[in-house]
This record gives sequence, C-alpha cells and structure tokens, in this order.
Amino acid sequence: MSATNLELEAPIEPAYRVERRASVEGGDLLEVSMGPQHPSTHGVFRMDVVLDGERVVKLKPVFGYLHRNHEKIAENTSYLGSMPYTDRLDYFCSLTNNWAYALTIEKLAGLQAPERAEYIRVITAELTRIQNHVCLIGFLLQDMGASGTPLMYAFREREAILDLFESLTGARMMCNYMRFGGCRVDLPAGWLQQASIVVDRLPRFLEEFDRLISGNEILAARTQGVGVLPRELAVNASITGPVLRASGVNYDIRKVDKYGIYDRFPFRVPLGDHGDVYDRYMIRVLEMHESIAILKPAIRDIPPGPIMDPKAKIRGFKPKAGEAYGRIESPKGELGFYVISDGSPNPYRYRVRPPSLINLTVLEDMCLGQTVADAVIILGSIDIVLGEVDR
Repeated sequence: MSATNLELEAPIEPAYRVERRASVEGGDLLEVSMGPQHPSTHGVFRMDVVLDGERVVKLKPVFGYLHRNHEKIAENTSYLGSMPYTDRLDYFCSLTNNWAYALTIEKLAGLQAPERAEYIRVITAELTRIQNHVCLIGFLLQDMGASGTPLMYAFREREAILDLFESLTGARMMCNYMRFGGCRVDLPAGWLQQASIVVDRLPRFLEEFDRLISGNEILAARTQGVGVLPRELAVNASITGPVLRASGVNYDIRKVDKYGIYDRFPFRVPLGDHGDVYDRYMIRVLEMHESIAILKPAIRDIPPGPIMDPKAKIRGFKPKAGEAYGRIESPKGELGFYVISDGSPNPYRYRVRPPSLINLTVLEDMCLGQTVADAVIILGSIDIVLGEVDR
C-alpha cells in the first residue's frame, strides 16, 4: 500500500486508550479507558482509570451508553402505561420496580392494596431479592477469575424462581405484574405449593453455596480489606441497601417505613464491621437467609380475598393534583419514585431515585490505592445494573 493511501485511510480507534503522564514519584502514570465494553459483567459502562504502576490514583465512571429517557417517556404516557417501563430499570428485579412505582401512585391517588395483594407483593419481592443476591455472588466470583461453577449454581436456583414468576405473570423477567391498588391477577392453582417447595430447599442450597465459597482462601485474600467504604462517607453520599449495611449502618426501609406488611415478619438486619468487599458479599448471603425467614410465614399465612382495591380504575385513571414520593427496599437499595400530578391522565413530572446510580458515586473513593484488578471486583460488589443508572 502506498504512503498516499495510508494518509487517506481513516484511523482505527483502539479499544483501550492509553496515555502517559508523570507520576508524583517521577515515573509515569498510565491512563487506561476500560470500556465501554463490560469491565466485568455489569452493563455497558466505562471506567477511566489512572494508574501508578498497578495502583489506582484516579477513577472516573462514565455511563450513558444505555440511556433510554425513561423519565421523559413516562411524562408522555398514561400512569399505567409506565408500569412496563419500570420492568426495564433493574431488569433483574422487575417485580420490586413495579412495587415502588405502584406504591407511589397509590399514595397519590389514595388507594390501598388488599391484604392478600400485600402478601403477594412481599412474597414476590423476597423471591426477587434472593435471585438478585445469588446472581450477584456468582458474578462477583466470576469477576475474580473463578470458573463458571458458582455462577451456574446461582443460575440454577434463579431458574426455579423465574419459573414461579413466569407461571404467575406470564413473563420470566419483564413481569408487568403490580397494579395501582393491588396486583394484575391472583395466584394460579398450586402456585403457593410450588413456591413452598422452592423456598424449603433454599437453606440447603445456601449452606452448600456458602461452604463452596465463603471459606475459600482466594476469596478472602481478594476481598478482605479491599474497597473499604467508611461509615461516614456512606451516609454522606446517600448510599443505601446492602452496600450501606456492609459499612455498619443499621438502615433498612422495610424496618424504617414498614411499608406493605413487613411489620408482621420478625426478620433481622445483618450489618458489616469493615465495609469492604467481603462484608458486602456476606451481607448478601445473610440477607438471603432473612428473606427465607420472611417467605415461610408469608406463604403459610396468606389469606383469601380480593387482590385489587375496588376504588381502583384501569380506564380513565387520573389522580387528583398533587405530588408523592414512594420508596421501597429494593435488592440494591432505596428505589424511589417522585411523581407530580396536575390532574391529567399523564404525570406532570416523573422522577426515579435509582440505588445503582447513587451507589456508583463512591466507586472512586473505594478504588483509590487499590490495584486495577481490585477495581473490577469493587465495581462488582456494588451490584449496579445499567438500566437503572441510565434511566
């Protein structure tokens, strides 16, 4: 190829952009752009990392590659028409997304879900929490370079829970199940019995999973003392969910707000002591045991009755003018919706408070001084999903 042809060719952009500048010690700093392919397995995301040798001295999370304008779309569609969009926020946890949005509109419209519907919401939410946490652990081990064994064990249990969701809602992931004032359909025949079978076998699975992973010396070496998030920083940065509780802060919205019927179940809130990756891992393990403690009495005690508030309307739904904020303890933290009504069929303002975005803001603080390999598992321990970040 001639020199002329070479000059006319468009340059090929490299997958990794590498720059150098002087370090404090007089050597070179290496600037690496990791992404926008997955730096681990958590979505289309980029980390601009500045390294002094192997150590992170600066990190900037860059997102926006999956942005779909969720909030503005919701302001141009009906209240009920936005329910399927909430499924796509945290696509691992559509049922808890549904609940947070339904709770907000119920506050706005003065609706109250019947008792049976409240039990169904708790059961589906805690099943969602288990399948989210077990998959997070599988992904975290894969981030460390483990073979697919932990992840495949996790997905095996997740499949059983998704089978339950499919038989109830008609979909495995995008469930579109909650409604303002209740649930879309009642439990099908035999669903509670099948759910009880799935829940009864979970303790044995968690024991085996814990024995396989928690005592592993490589896991301990890679996670203990790595990615520490101090308690004060976690509170000041508005971090919520398992990431906050791993730093020792006793805050769980199921206990604080007692929304739904959570005050009927005597579950505990596990807390960490060090705020490192290992504590964030163990909080998920312990929370799954507490979810089982909620599920067993909820399945046993669910009453008969209606599943929708008789005052709820499907057609022509127009809540009176006003505003409301509803929030729940989603598997990743506080998921909240802020909605303003002007009395029309569409929200005047619709805003999502996503835990993934808020929790991601302390990523640099947790990564400073750690190795570049540690940065990947620190990201994994936050448990983000980009559908929620790029809402």
